[in-house]
Amino acid sequence: MAKAKKQDILLESGTGELEILKFIVDDSSYAINVLKVREILRINKADIKKLPEKSDVILGMTNIRGEVIMIVNLSSYLNSELVENDGVIMSILAEFNNTKILFAVDNVVGIDRIGWNDIQPPDRMMGELVNGVIKSDENKDLINFLNFEKILKDLQPELGNEVDVQPEAPAEVRARRKGKTLALADDSPTTRNMIKDTLVEAGYQDFKIFSDGQKLYDHLMEIKENYPEDDILDHVQGIITDIEMPNMDGHTLIRKIHEDRYLRKLPTVIFSSLISEDLLHKGKEVGADAQITKPELDKMVGVIDQLVKAKKPVADY
Repeated sequence: MAKAKKQDILLESGTGELEILKFIVDDSSYAINVLKVREILRINKADIKKLPEKSDVILGMTNIRGEVIMIVNLSSYLNSELVENDGVIMSILAEFNNTKILFAVDNVVGIDRIGWNDIQPPDRMMGELVNGVIKSDENKDLINFLNFEKILKDLQPELGNEVDVQPEAPAEVRARRKGKTLALADDSPTTRNMIKDTLVEAGYQDFKIFSDGQKLYDHLMEIKENYPEDDILDHVQGIITDIEMPNMDGHTLIRKIHEDRYLRKLPTVIFSSLISEDLLHKGKEVGADAQITKPELDKMVGVIDQLVKAKKPVADY
């Protein structure tokens, strides 16, 4: 059992860098953000309790220091064959979307530090399983930056983002929301649509939508260049951003916004699977006004309502 030391791997927020854990499945290279990783475990197959219903992808459940955690056969999910060494399975214990889950892999290679701009957006033919592609300088290998949120949602749809239906807002509230422009950055088309649909249902209608932080930042800089005498809030009233995105991550985007005298009035909201008690400080360090984890999408409307009325932090986020 090898436990990662957080003080060794956590980077200063908003530097444009991240730590990735590289691993192997069926001779192909993959990566996961170290911020999602709790530890690397070697699990005896005898310690895995199979589920009543047969599943090739879900190996079963096991007890990790008093917590019962599901083990996903990542090889089977990726249509490969899992490698076992003397009945021992190499596993990555991850936590995101307020859920702990084990991913069984063939081998763990190690940790690398890269820039978000080293992650190239995936080809559309890859679908949403891959968030980006990293080119290894060592052996020219291509490393797939997997979308673990999609994997979890595929396996357990009930863990997906279901939004409670909000009561119909009064006409004056919907009219106020209608007049606001929100800029959104997220590399997942599914997540972008989910956020937009939630806000549209509440009455928000004007959106500027981008697939990564760099594109959103470029849009803001274009406003600054073309309307230097205007208040930025005359053009955009709020920012919603994911953290994990190719080219520019959400922490770097927010840091750059708050370092710019023209842009710093913009209210900023992080919407990410990485929001947890352990990692809230990273968003606060770069100046995020609010942080919402993806299973709590139903909080989005209330948070945006508060922030677009006045530039101030939302309490107890």
